[in-house]
Amino acid sequence: MTAPYFFGYGSLVNTATHSYGGARTARLRGWRRAWVHTDLSDVAILSAVPCDASEIDGLIAEVPGADWAALDAREFAYERLAAADRVTHDLDGAPDVSVYAVPAAHHRKAARKHPILLSYLDVVLQGYLQQFGEAGVQGFIATTDGWDAPILDDRAAPRYPRHQPIAAAERALFDKLVDRTGARRIALEA
Repeated sequence: MTAPYFFGYGSLVNTATHSYGGARTARLRGWRRAWVHTDLSDVAILSAVPCDASEIDGLIAEVPGADWAALDAREFAYERLAAADRVTHDLDGAPDVSVYAVPAAHHRKAARKHPILLSYLDVVLQGYLQQFGEAGVQGFIATTDGWDAPILDDRAAPRYPRHQPIAAAERALFDKLVDRTGARRIALEA
């Protein structure tokens, strides 16, 4: 029996944030990404949202023994949805693939008191840069909605629990591309 896979489209693309094996690039049809807020989180989080005209790049990785407990706990604000018929990958056969999405009924508009953490965004963009190159980072930004949410610059004291060190060149690239979205940065309050 083949193990199931998850489709990651945010921080799960950065393989330094997890230990799931067999990670490989994939594409999800009929979905976009959006920065959303839910009552389950103090900050804006990335979610997949249905959109028939869109496709998003990401990674699939194996969930050994179909033991979803740890991943479900990590993605506690999300619902796990079947997506095998929407995911294109290079695996032989047709394994089960799931995607996590915040249920639409729980979406709230991101606001100053619920910003995007820059340390979280850096992890996501670093994953896309490693897996898809600069074009992948640009594609991530183009297929993600919600850039009107404020971005809290927490790089000096990262609040995202799976933050990663980023090189100066990565930081410069990410800042340049995110600034083009018109996103507004806010400083950490002392």
